[in-house]
Amino acid sequence: MSSQLSMSETLKKALKTSEAFGVADVSLKRQAVKGKQMQDFSFNNPVRIEFGKGKEKNIGAYMSEFGAKRALIVYGSDRVKKSGLFDETVNSLKACGIEFTELGGVKSNPVLTKVREGVKIAKEFKADSVLAIGGGSVLDSSKAIAAGALYDGDVWDFFVSKSADKALMIFDIITLAATGSEMNRGGVVTNEATKEKFGCDGAALYPKVSIINPELQATVSKEYLVYSASDIIAHSIEGYFTATSHPELIRAYIEANIKTVMKTTEILLENPNDYEARGDFAWAATMALNGLTYVGTSGFSYPNHMIEHAISAVTDCPHGAGLSVVMPAWMKFYKERNLGAFKRFAKEIFGLDGADEGIEALKAWFEKVGTPTKLSQVGVNEANLGEIIDLANSYTTSWGGSEIYTKENLAKIFEMAK
Repeated sequence: MSSQLSMSETLKKALKTSEAFGVADVSLKRQAVKGKQMQDFSFNNPVRIEFGKGKEKNIGAYMSEFGAKRALIVYGSDRVKKSGLFDETVNSLKACGIEFTELGGVKSNPVLTKVREGVKIAKEFKADSVLAIGGGSVLDSSKAIAAGALYDGDVWDFFVSKSADKALMIFDIITLAATGSEMNRGGVVTNEATKEKFGCDGAALYPKVSIINPELQATVSKEYLVYSASDIIAHSIEGYFTATSHPELIRAYIEANIKTVMKTTEILLENPNDYEARGDFAWAATMALNGLTYVGTSGFSYPNHMIEHAISAVTDCPHGAGLSVVMPAWMKFYKERNLGAFKRFAKEIFGLDGADEGIEALKAWFEKVGTPTKLSQVGVNEANLGEIIDLANSYTTSWGGSEIYTKENLAKIFEMAK
């Protein structure tokens, strides 16, 4: 494989500060002309996936293969303990002679204070590894903790200026399919003091082994199932609509992934224990952000995530819920910049002929499955709207797109989301 090719500064910034910054080591040679030609690329994704029933019982053995001896276990709510998953995990670690300590209480929209707490524990325990049990929020926090544990400065540096080139070994047992963090090199955390919701990135942040057992995800609430579907779709459409060059193969692949998510979401709303649908949904989440949907593309950005990060930084709404509000409004605003892609989306996903019809169909589907489509549903009101617009506009400094996402244009997008 050839050496990595340099990216434009805009793309570097977008990759650095969005959830997709670390999908894989994908380097692109940007070209000015829009088209379908596959761009030059280098691709590397070293994550080992262990997919299937009961795989979590082998976590100790998997970690031992990499020489893990002292692990910090990170999790969210006590649901992990009440379900018996925590006990199964620690029994596996004990059987393999792996000592452990724990950090619970990671919340949805994870925060910097909890990461700093984890860094302190990991350093004091002299951990050599971090084991995340939970969804993307837990794993994103664990990645930051793993980097911070081997760093003398403040872990927030990895979100604003530094790439993580060394970290404790990272392992995970995924209990919620959404972010794709189990197979990429990045994570997102909110700095509560500044309301900056930024991402960290680095080759050291790839998990060594990620366990995906669809059965563990059967207890996810209906609300978080549909929020997850929204998140996966958002990961899929960012490049689909914004890339200056987007190969036919990748476009078709994204369409297949979106249709799979929509189909399996409806099945799982009716029968949460449908293993086949749960497995397809889980793998679609992973594949949406492990680098494959961006291979050979160029000139893409992540405006939906940039805007939503401003919303959830202020309102603390679930990330996927904020995205389902943002996406239809942003699509209406942006469609004329890439009308062909929007027409194709309408045709391939919904069997419709017009861009507007496709946008309305997506919004209707969100409403059908029960994820929000209006700002009022995610805590945005006249009292905080100005703050959110200012925050989103300030994010363009690191995300790029300042020429498009002015305060005036952001206000237009938010108006269409009311």
